[in-house]
Amino acid sequence: MLDFEQAAAECGIIAILRGITLDEVAAVGDALFAAGIRIVEVPLNSPDPFRSIAALAARFRGRMVVGAGTVLDSGSVDRVKSAGGQISVSPDCNPEVISRAVERGLVPLPGVFTPTEAFAALRAGAVHLKLFPAEAASPRTVKAWKAVLPKHARLYAVGGVTPSNMQEWADAGCAGFGVGSNIYKPGMSADDAGRAARQFMAAWAALRGT
Repeated sequence: MLDFEQAAAECGIIAILRGITLDEVAAVGDALFAAGIRIVEVPLNSPDPFRSIAALAARFRGRMVVGAGTVLDSGSVDRVKSAGGQISVSPDCNPEVISRAVERGLVPLPGVFTPTEAFAALRAGAVHLKLFPAEAASPRTVKAWKAVLPKHARLYAVGGVTPSNMQEWADAGCAGFGVGSNIYKPGMSADDAGRAARQFMAAWAALRGT
């Protein structure tokens, strides 16, 4: 089965499907997969998120990593696990949520915005850190953090990422990116989401030199 580490190496873009509905999730998932996306999260403030996660997890089992975003408590971690999710993404740094995700075999991606939060997340068991909101920081922030964070820590810029600025974030030391409305927003067709995803995948290929 494809795990997060493998998926992130193949495609370091996490598509955030905030607001997606159950009746459209399969078509959007198909379009993103065809574009090359290998990691998808359904934020828990979306309509019927656990059923959408379960639908994606079943449809793309072994081919795409699926999980939840906006995970704020341990009970939600358990429900993500039950739905077949593999990742638990949060906007904040909550050690209890991080440790519960690790305990349940999920990959936690806690949101951090300061070195204090970053180190607290690492101490709780996280390896992958979500710099959020990235548009309120800068690549210089990442460069400064990389000088002090342990080498195994991996940073993902989330918020304000576009195909045109990915290179700058990558040069500073980001391992990947979380992309929401620039790939999908409510009302967008599956074709439009696929088209946007292909633009990001082209930028990913360019920064990887492939």
